[in-house]
Amino acid sequence: MSYRRKRKTIFILRFGLSLTFKLPLAVKIADMAAENSGFTHISVISYKWTITNFSFCMEGMTEPITSATFSSGPYDKFKWCLRVYSNGIDEESKDYLSVYLVLLNCSISQVCAKFQFWIINNQGEKCHEQSSQSLFRFLPDSKWGFKRFIRKDFLLLQAEFLLPGDSLTLLCRVTMVQESCNVGRLNRTSAIKVPGCTLRDELGELWENSLFTDCCLVVGEQEFWAHKAILAARSPVFRAMFEHEMEERQKNRVEIQDMKPEVFKEMMAFIYTGKVPNLHTMAAGVLAAADKYGLERLKVLCEDALCRDLSVENVAHVLFLADLHSAEQLKMQALDFISEHAFEVSETSEWNAMVDSHPHLLAEAFRFLASA
Repeated sequence: MSYRRKRKTIFILRFGLSLTFKLPLAVKIADMAAENSGFTHISVISYKWTITNFSFCMEGMTEPITSATFSSGPYDKFKWCLRVYSNGIDEESKDYLSVYLVLLNCSISQVCAKFQFWIINNQGEKCHEQSSQSLFRFLPDSKWGFKRFIRKDFLLLQAEFLLPGDSLTLLCRVTMVQESCNVGRLNRTSAIKVPGCTLRDELGELWENSLFTDCCLVVGEQEFWAHKAILAARSPVFRAMFEHEMEERQKNRVEIQDMKPEVFKEMMAFIYTGKVPNLHTMAAGVLAAADKYGLERLKVLCEDALCRDLSVENVAHVLFLADLHSAEQLKMQALDFISEHAFEVSETSEWNAMVDSHPHLLAEAFRFLASA
């Protein structure tokens, strides 16, 4: 090897060693961070089970009657069954029917679930409800239920109503809560600063300044200019107006008769920006608007605002609003509040007015109080 080539080789080797030594000190452009993700999945299964010739089962049978296996579908790894002890499960419950939900097997070590049982009467209606008041931990081959589900003498006394054709039909609903957490791959946290998204502010500016509008909405005696594309994207009701051959599509003009301008402004602020700045002062009116125009998230925000403001004086009116607008979460919270303050609520004028005008809500409140 020539002297020049030998010096060149030594230089390359030395440069390579130097580069290898310094590289870990130079790589400081990113930090390593673990990306974690998690979710909670809630699923509901209903199962109806009919036992024929049931009077025969009540004549001294000690072994349980077991239903077929059921699950939410062919690929569900959670397998359940029901068990009925026609003469009770122990000495304490010998005069009762005992009903249990059994977890046969599952893909994990345990699952948390709530459950409800009903008897289906001769009219096909649910009756005699029994519900678990909390989540129960089910292990494979474990069971939870009601050892004193219904007295046998009462069941036989009401046989025509509860045992049509000498058949007992039970309906069970299982609500499962499954939690899982995944740890993803290591990600680099970049030093590059990405600007925040300003889409909400930009769309809000289009609304506030009536820029590039193509339709007019008339509320009361006030006119508001808006954008059909945005209204249609956010509300299925507006979409239907502008999709079909309706007067609103032909004239690009929508007249809204049953809403106050200030409530309309709150609804439009939500449509354009997702914000509702004055919701706490007009949640009841905005709830009606959200229900009318199919704005489900806005509807839930109204439910939350009304729930936070529940009191003895207003809970009857809130229950009426929840029933009127099919706000089920709010309705349950109102019923729960009434059950905790039943005497005080029953003394209010709002409650008495509701009882006179909407007696079915009194019946619902009574059933909720009885089950609680």
